[in-house]
Amino acid sequence: MITANLVLVAVFLLLLIVGTPIGVALGLAGFAAIGVGLDVNALQSVAQITYNSISKYPLIAIPLFVLTGVVFERAGVAAKLVTFMQAIVGPRSGGLTLVAVLVCMILGGMSGSGPADAAAVATIMIPSMQKAGYPPAFSASVIAAGATTAILIPPSLALVIYGVLVPGADLRALFAAGLVPGILAGCAIMLPALWLSRKHGFEVYSTQTRPPFCRRPWGAWRGPFGQLYFFGGCGRGPSP
Repeated sequence: MITANLVLVAVFLLLLIVGTPIGVALGLAGFAAIGVGLDVNALQSVAQITYNSISKYPLIAIPLFVLTGVVFERAGVAAKLVTFMQAIVGPRSGGLTLVAVLVCMILGGMSGSGPADAAAVATIMIPSMQKAGYPPAFSASVIAAGATTAILIPPSLALVIYGVLVPGADLRALFAAGLVPGILAGCAIMLPALWLSRKHGFEVYSTQTRPPFCRRPWGAWRGPFGQLYFFGGCGRGPSP
């Protein structure tokens, strides 16, 4: 075991020194350590063990949730949600921070992936926040923090994996247990973001006017409707 660990570290450091990408270096170092630490008979079972670990039907939910988030993003739902939230929050000091976190929470509930959530919101919100006077670092920090709620708000990919790998775990109960903490986490992010915005004078005089509220729900209904449809399917229909 000690020899395999030494091989793992040595190969990884050597590959980094010669300029190999980190992901490739990790994979090659792992293969080298496995080859040194296991005998031939054990190596033959690696493929079977790997297949048995991932050949679980409920795991199909992971790529499908990510696909749902990509479809909503390409369909322009994220932009419509931003406009809808701007109509609710209105032009006020620190208002765009509230909009960014709220949209992150809703989109995180559609894709289940924090990185996908942050990428979709950042492409829309960061230009608007910079135009309103927010520093780029602050804007990126708010969106990155808001995207972390995707790990709690259903459908969370982490909860899906936990429900599949842990025997006896009810996926519906996990989703129900993560909803309220996810909302509370979003509120806990919005409060300091709003306070810091007002403390440092970001967006004191907003250049944006409140969008017409009565026209915006019809363009943004697809996002919340997707979540309601998902919860209805978990509660009334089949669920893994």
